[in-house]
Amino acid sequence: MSLLAQVEKTDERTYEARLRRLKGELLLMQGDEAEAEANLHSAIEVARRQQAKPWELWATTSLARLRHSQGPQDKVDQARPALRQIHGCFTEEFDTDGLIEAKTLPEELLS
Repeated sequence: MSLLAQVEKTDERTYEARLRRLKGELLLMQGDEAEAEANLHSAIEVARRQQAKPWELWATTSLARLRHSQGPQDKVDQARPALRQIHGCFTEEFDTDGLIEAKTLPEELLS
């Protein structure tokens, strides 16, 4: 049984956003961009519902990286507002892995 199936069966959703992001990352490695993007969107939605800002940051960063890799400027433009918004929720120094990763994304995503 997959971990996401276990989430559905037990209704234990503590790590659901993280699992959906990881599934998206794995699908991306396998070349399935459409399914990867769907899982990343799902991870963001779950994280927002759970008010889990770190999970939302990581999933949004993954989605922004995907959009950037797709090339056209309109894809980058789609990623920018969400990344800027979640990035702005964090006021502490950039010392966590998720914040460091978000900060080091190409400047065109954050500007």
